[in-house]
Amino acid sequence: MKLIYPMLAAAVAAASPLAFAATAFPTKPVRIIVAYTPAGTTDILARAVGQKMGEAWGQPVIVDNRPGAAGNIGTELAARSIADGHSLLMGTAGTHGINVSLYRKLGWHPVKDFAPVSLVAMVPNIMVVNMSLPVKSVRDFVAYAKTNAGKLSYGSPGNGSTAHLSVELFKSMTGISMVHIPYKGSAGVLTDVMAGQIAVTIDNMPPYLPQVRAGKIRALAVSTGKRSSAMPDLPTIAEAGVAGYESGAWFGLLAPVGTPKAVVSKLSAETARILKLPDVSKRISELGAEPVGSTPEQFAELIKTEIAKWAKVIKDANVELQ
Repeated sequence: MKLIYPMLAAAVAAASPLAFAATAFPTKPVRIIVAYTPAGTTDILARAVGQKMGEAWGQPVIVDNRPGAAGNIGTELAARSIADGHSLLMGTAGTHGINVSLYRKLGWHPVKDFAPVSLVAMVPNIMVVNMSLPVKSVRDFVAYAKTNAGKLSYGSPGNGSTAHLSVELFKSMTGISMVHIPYKGSAGVLTDVMAGQIAVTIDNMPPYLPQVRAGKIRALAVSTGKRSSAMPDLPTIAEAGVAGYESGAWFGLLAPVGTPKAVVSKLSAETARILKLPDVSKRISELGAEPVGSTPEQFAELIKTEIAKWAKVIKDANVELQ
């Protein structure tokens, strides 16, 4: 019996620093690194979540934009930051699903160097075609593409983008052949789909919604596993005939590996609370995105699944490694 109390005291002493870390956190300003330019979806989401965190904690939450190299510069900075919860990353499907298979050399690893906190939002890709194309559904498009094998072109915001790989996944699952035309961003893709210079794209929904609603391009489906609240009457690609198809952009908070679990849990719970706030949910929905929220474990599983999925797509499509 005499040994019990020293052992209990030792256990309490060992646990105390972790408990204190979570209770006291944050003790200074928090930085959310965004590996892309200001005003994009990643930046807007980081600011929406960060503002509410700052209000709740009484500490400034600063969004630090570090764009370049398809998100690799900012992501490496986050991976090398002090693992105490005061430096976070708003990661994306690109930084934590695609880049590890697309780039030969990275200064970080999406699983080994990060502690997932919470999935923040999913952004569907939308499949749109030029209005003159004689198709009204995904099945129509697949049939038309097979009849015109190799004659159709599709656009994406760049090699290795979620739009590029979403179409490559669609091609592999339907057995069609099309030519890829990479652009420097979605604006050029949208312009040329409307003009008929390219036939189709499966790109992030937000820039395309106004033109779909204006009747200037035709939407066939969304890429995610469930329909989008922004266009609830539009079927998913899987519903429209390509069983098992699912892709899209996602965004989530991550901390450097080694961040205390109690701090990660506190960050995750706070993120979930924020995403349920009506004004935040509305702001995210206006982007054509779906606010999510998740446990760290659920987010970790998503990342592993995404890495495996996109690695196969990149290999099967012979996408040139960078």
